[in-house]
Amino acid sequence: MDKKLVKSTNSMVTGTLAGVAEYLNIDPTVARIVFVFLLLITGLMPGVLIYFILWILMPEQ
Repeated sequence: MDKKLVKSTNSMVTGTLAGVAEYLNIDPTVARIVFVFLLLITGLMPGVLIYFILWILMPEQ
């Protein structure tokens, strides 16, 4: 099985977090909740920057 990190069609905004969730075999809602929790813990800027980098670099499905 050759897994690739790609954007998902199960998207709320860009499909980035849903694509990461599919890659990790977890529910997309869990990935979104964890992402928001990490944003609140670490501050907004690092998480938002990582999100935008993934959004730009991850290919479409």
